[in-house]
Amino acid sequence: MSRIGKKPVPVPSGVDVKVNGQTVSAKGSKGQMEFVVNDLCLVEQTDDGVTVTPVNKSKEARSMWGMSRTRIANVFEGVTSGFTKKLELVGVGYRAQMKGKTLVLALGYSHDVEFEPPQGIDIKVGKPTEIEISGMDKQAVGETAAKIRGFRPPEPYKGKGVKYEGEYIFRKEGKKK
Repeated sequence: MSRIGKKPVPVPSGVDVKVNGQTVSAKGSKGQMEFVVNDLCLVEQTDDGVTVTPVNKSKEARSMWGMSRTRIANVFEGVTSGFTKKLELVGVGYRAQMKGKTLVLALGYSHDVEFEPPQGIDIKVGKPTEIEISGMDKQAVGETAAKIRGFRPPEPYKGKGVKYEGEYIFRKEGKKK
C-alpha cells in the first residue's frame, strides 16, 4: 500500500480545482495548470481534497498511485507559490548574464553558451555567478536547471563548473610525484 497515495491532496485556499474524468485542472494566483492522471488510477474530488485510488492491485497500478498523487500536489503548489532552483557557477572567469530573455554563459569555452528558456520558465541572474530558475511546473524547472548544469558539470578535482546551490562535489586527489 502506498503511504503517500492514501492521503488526500488538500486544496489550498485560493485554488479553484476541477476534476473532469482523468484530468485535474487547478487555477491559482500564478496561473492555470492541469495534469492527466494515468488510466490505472481513479481520481475524485471530496470534502478533504482530491483523492487518488488504484484501479486494481497490480504493481504498475500501485506505482502510478503515489506518483499521481504527488504530481497533483505539485500542480497545486505550482499555481499558488511556484518552484525555484538555484545554480552556482564556480571557476575563474565563469559568469552568467541575461541578454533579453536569453541566458548567456561564459564557461571557459572558446565561445559563449546561449540558452533560450522554455515557455513558462523565468531565469534571473542576481550576481554573475548565481542563476535562479523559477516557474509553475516543477518538472520543467528541474529539467531546465539540469540542461544548464549539463553545459559544464562540476568536475571532481577543482570543483569547477555549474552546480546546484548546496550540492556537495565529491573531491578527488590530484597526481602525486
